[in-house]
Amino acid sequence: MRLHPRPAGGEPRPWAFPAPERGGLPNGLTVLRSHRPGQRVIAVELNLTAPLETEPQGQEGVATIMARALNEGTDKHSAEEFAAELERCGATLDAHADHAGLRVSLEVPASRLTKALGLLADALRAPAFAESEIERLVRNRLDEIPHELADPGRRAAMALYAALFPAESRMSRPRSGTAETVGRIDAKAVRAFYDAHIGPAAAPAVVVGDLPGIDLDAALKETLGTWTGSAAEPPVWSPADVNDTPRVIVVDRPGAVQTQLLIGRTGGDRHDPLYPARRLGIYCLGGTITSRLDRVLREEKGYTYGIRAFSQVLRSSADGTGLALLGIRGSVATDVTGPALADLWQVLRTLAAEGLTDEERDAAVQYLVGVAPLSFETAAAVAGTLANQVEEELPDDFQARLYARLAETGTVEASAAVVRALPADGLVTVLVGDAEKIAGPVRDLGIGEVTVVAG
Repeated sequence: MRLHPRPAGGEPRPWAFPAPERGGLPNGLTVLRSHRPGQRVIAVELNLTAPLETEPQGQEGVATIMARALNEGTDKHSAEEFAAELERCGATLDAHADHAGLRVSLEVPASRLTKALGLLADALRAPAFAESEIERLVRNRLDEIPHELADPGRRAAMALYAALFPAESRMSRPRSGTAETVGRIDAKAVRAFYDAHIGPAAAPAVVVGDLPGIDLDAALKETLGTWTGSAAEPPVWSPADVNDTPRVIVVDRPGAVQTQLLIGRTGGDRHDPLYPARRLGIYCLGGTITSRLDRVLREEKGYTYGIRAFSQVLRSSADGTGLALLGIRGSVATDVTGPALADLWQVLRTLAAEGLTDEERDAAVQYLVGVAPLSFETAAAVAGTLANQVEEELPDDFQARLYARLAETGTVEASAAVVRALPADGLVTVLVGDAEKIAGPVRDLGIGEVTVVAG
């Protein structure tokens, strides 16, 4: 039998992140559109200027309840009717609240775009906020809270934010509120928050998909274009009062067989000129199973199934008041908590003393730049990234330029950036585990004063 020769790989084709085209509607709504051939499921993202910092004191969680209530009926449809109309369109509509603001996401087949945009416009223009639906959403949220407190990862995050930020800062408290604050929320409070913050003038919309053949201007004009009203001015972020003093908080979970690790501090957002170098360095440290942390703690020592370093934007502003959480997270067996932390800190100290290798830097660039086309295959992925750029006050070509900047970043620059981001002598450590077994060995490491709190 004659075998055909194996096909040879072709020459790589140039790729660039899709550039959006900007426009607007008469009601003040800004529109960014991006044509993606073949993407017949259209993705729409809207940023609403309703940051958690604007929630009334004692009603933390009202932004989350409002977001969840947006698809629970309008002045035209009950909650059940609205859900049925979305289903007939084959559409999904989601909304969530975060420190930066409210994000509303719609995905729908291109053939039903106008109908789905009309439902989205109704949800934004005239949400019902029926008392019975708000009461149900509040009950659901109250049911979620005990499960979040029981989850080691979520509990570690709560403890870290409470340690980094002062009690009066919204950053220090759970994003979706506590049982006490959520219990105070009613339909009147949700309506008041909506009236104060939601309007088209501060709600840029991103539309991505296979757009030729769709009269998008007409569709937007007769749907989102009918939404009237004004919104509050964008918030002016005050400088964050952060306490990065090295210390260890042990959240006691007697009998726990594992310890959840969350180690972090704060840094600049993506406006920081060093952001590309930091992203590259953090990837080398803990971005994949071949990174330094995994190589030592997982492959060599067998302490963990995986440990990761990360950078997460909390709020962003072009004026320099933006903020990101820089950290390391993972879990280890209880009996090796002390040795695992000792080895983790040794990785950080060795990195500071010797830097990254050229091989690590080259592999990171090859992956981060090479995987980009795969990361943005769907319309939703492109729309989400463009919406992030708008929310973070970044230029429309930020993502496109990022890959060129990553490729230009040298080993020394990436090394300096990651050491600056995660210095061995400047980290707050949260451990969720059995305090009786882990507190002593951790104290012996000298990585910070150890405090034990109830789990």
